[in-house]
Parts: sequence; structure tokens; C-alpha cells
Amino acid sequence: MARGCDTRAKPSIVNVGYRYTNFWVVSVGTARLLEDLNWPGTMDQHRASLHRADVPLSQLRMALATHYHIDHAGLAQDLERAGVPLLVPDLQVPWIPRLRDHIKAADHHTGITLHDNRVTPIEIARAVLAELHIDGQIVHTPGHSPDGVSLLLDDGSVFTGNLTPPTLMTEDQADEVLASWDRLRQRAATTVYAAHGPVRPMPP
Repeated sequence: MARGCDTRAKPSIVNVGYRYTNFWVVSVGTARLLEDLNWPGTMDQHRASLHRADVPLSQLRMALATHYHIDHAGLAQDLERAGVPLLVPDLQVPWIPRLRDHIKAADHHTGITLHDNRVTPIEIARAVLAELHIDGQIVHTPGHSPDGVSLLLDDGSVFTGNLTPPTLMTEDQADEVLASWDRLRQRAATTVYAAHGPVRPMPP
């Protein structure tokens, strides 16, 4: 759907974060997408956060991890077992098994299966989001992590996970980080919903 079309309701955005990390629920009516998937072993806390935000777990239609680090994809399989399908941009598939390299027994992590996810070429992710009545796209935004993606809505809201802010990047990150922010800017991103900190405008 073209930008500016008003036949769909504007998405609502709710933070159901935990442990200093923001996790966002993007909703159009009762069709909801969870962006970033919490720490492992925190299903009870996650259910409580959803309850406080008046978001029924049963209304989460898909879950998207901005990257496969423990604090952003730790609950992926637990959510899938609870009936929330995992939406995986195809470029992230090789990175899912690597999450195990950072898991300790005390983390109570449930391993992510690879055969039953909604794997989608990033170029056609818009069509998958449209199933939830969400007008937007998924953009590859490496910088913090090679598998990093951002969810960019047509209203300019962008969910960047841990994409490094330009003010915090190191010299060896600079080219990749700036290219990712430019990619979002070229697609008319205006408002950043990051994994940490408050909602803020796009960096200059």
C-alpha cells in the first residue's frame, strides 16, 4: 500500500520491555506483532508485561527479532510453543544457530528450531506484514550485528533494536553503521524506537 493511504488504522505501539530493554508490540486492531523477544527463561515476566499492557498473548500473530542475541531472541522458541510464529528474514537464518554459542545452562534457554519458522525474503516482507494490516517493511541494518534488521513502518516509525547510534560508534563500525542509518533515512524513517532508551527522532 502506498505511503499516505488512510484506509487502514494507524498502528499503535506499546512497550512491554523488561531488564532495561524495550520490546515493542505493534498493533492494528487485534493483529499484533512483537518486535524483539526478551531474555531466555523470562516467559512468566513476559506474560506479566503483556498483561500490564493489556495485550493478550493470544493476539500476538508474529514475532520478529531484530538480531539473534540472547536479550533479543532468548524467548523465541518459548513464544513459538505458545502459538506465536517466528518471522525470520532470510538473511538471519544462518545466525540463529550461533545464538547457542552465548547460552549458559543457567539461562534456561529453549533452543530455536529451524524448520517451522516463517522465513521470508526481506524484499517481500511487506506482503507478510500486510497480513497483520501493518504497512511497512523490514530493512537490513547491520552495524551492531551482521544479522541486524529494522522494522520500518510507513508512518516513519522505525524499530532499530541495537543499531549503534552514530554518536556511540567506533571507528571500525563507522562505515557500516552510517550506511544503515542512511538506508533508513532514504526510506523516510523519522522516529526511532530503539531497544534501549526513550523514543527519539532520527539522528542527523
